Amino acid sequence: MVAKLKLWSAKLRALTILSRQQAPTSIADLSPKPHHIAVIMDGNGRWANSKGLTRVAGHKRGVDAVKNLIKNCIKNDIKVLSLFAFSSENWGRPESEVQALMELLTNALDTQTKKLDENGIQLRLLGDLSRFNKKIQELASKAQTATQDNQSLILNVAINYGGRWDILQATKAISAKVVSGEIAADQIDEAVFEQHLATADIPDPDLLIRTSGEYRVSNFLLWQTAYSEFYFSDVLWPDFDEQAFNQALLTYTNRDRRFGGAKDKPSAAKVQESDEQHSRQYAHDEFDEKHSSPDRIAESQTDSAPKEGVKHA
Repeated sequence: MVAKLKLWSAKLRALTILSRQQAPTSIADLSPKPHHIAVIMDGNGRWANSKGLTRVAGHKRGVDAVKNLIKNCIKNDIKVLSLFAFSSENWGRPESEVQALMELLTNALDTQTKKLDENGIQLRLLGDLSRFNKKIQELASKAQTATQDNQSLILNVAINYGGRWDILQATKAISAKVVSGEIAADQIDEAVFEQHLATADIPDPDLLIRTSGEYRVSNFLLWQTAYSEFYFSDVLWPDFDEQAFNQALLTYTNRDRRFGGAKDKPSAAKVQESDEQHSRQYAHDEFDEKHSSPDRIAESQTDSAPKEGVKHA
């Protein structure tokens, strides 16, 4: 009985090891997944240049990549997606390109709001909208109002946005409340500050993705990405498809997020050594079980008993 208990214990350890080592069968099985993904969509111009097209054509193709990303986020139960669509520095681009981007923005707000609403997507626009023309401001207001109760996905689109601007405008808003007596200076903490950012009431990004092989955050969500995991892809934004997105999710799942803390974790060599020890123990217990069973003992005794007609010295 003791031998059987040891064997069962060894089998259970082996099954536990197998379960720990087995890779997920699909992206849908990955855990943990990010709750909030932020994306710096870079590479539209280079994609267009590589194909002999205009930069505007690259931006149009980038819109298709956005649609695919939204579908993949919903498919993978990602709850918040933040896209860096137009930075406050992008006004410095050639006037023709800026004009084309404004037309794309106007068209998207005018034609895609209904689809967002039908798919349960809540649209939020981050940034200083006062610089945009009246039509864009009106469409932006209508789109946000029409989708404000949707819960399948919160889609943050940053336009005329910069991380430094966000921190500065939050500081000014809090300062005004201190001056008016609405809040005391010693009451200001991180929670109060975050409530005055453009992303108020939205959890910080778990994962920040940047495409096109660039390795910088370009003034995007500076406060909010303090503890985000960064993933840099060489893929140009128009080519960022489901496979590229899944690779980002897989990489995130394998990250060890400590948020400034620390914990002991065995090295890969130690884990392998432990697994080998369990395997040897398992084999040893099987041998003990096989050779300590009543039938095997009886066979051994029979084999060792003197045979009739055989003389022993």
